[in-house]
Amino acid sequence: MDTNQLSVLVNADAEQVWRMLREPAKIAQWHGWEMEGLDEEIRQIYYGSVKEGEDHLHLDLSMGDAFTLEPHPDGTLVTMTRGKATGEWAKYDSDITEGWTIFLQQLKFALDRHPHTPRRTVFVDGTSAAHTNLWDALGIDTGWLPDPGEAYKVTLNTGATLSGKVWYRTDSQVGLTVADYAEHGDGLLVLAQQAPVEGLREHPGAQIIASTYGLGAAALAAIGAQWDSFMETHFPDA
Repeated sequence: MDTNQLSVLVNADAEQVWRMLREPAKIAQWHGWEMEGLDEEIRQIYYGSVKEGEDHLHLDLSMGDAFTLEPHPDGTLVTMTRGKATGEWAKYDSDITEGWTIFLQQLKFALDRHPHTPRRTVFVDGTSAAHTNLWDALGIDTGWLPDPGEAYKVTLNTGATLSGKVWYRTDSQVGLTVADYAEHGDGLLVLAQQAPVEGLREHPGAQIIASTYGLGAAALAAIGAQWDSFMETHFPDA
């Protein structure tokens, strides 16, 4: 496959996927994470200089990125074709691709597992003061994680024990379903290691996104406090 293409097979028909790409409230259930300015970011990316295919299977975004929906017998193949970042955005190109990788997996998770349940997110990020590897800091040996779709159970260096299934895995990202992150079913935890980038960050960085569903305020706050503490210890340059 073209290295500029990212794809996920979603357990939903193309009409459902299209609504997730064109309705602001639905986009907010998978794009990024909860933050001040998310509505404006969604408006700029999905409602600026965009072009909709009349068949509702193609969507061209303003910076050259494009979605294509391909109906399959068991769902819809969603492909993001990345445009090439230029000018001041060029140094962010690899990070943007990593971000779209996360967002596509969050889109798939939302449609596959929680199509009607609002998500609440915890997001933390930072840069190491040294050359800390995210997997070492967490105490995860990614080489020993099961394949996507298989069950896992791991105790992190934070003291938390997580269980569920491996959702996806790349060289720099791990997605895990977490039973404790949802009142019913499970939530999604994305762990992303960021490589040093000249002119952007000198040392490795990390992003952690927890998508939760139906949790009370205390449970959500406890998850946030756990990941805030981890980031302050290992990747303090936020």
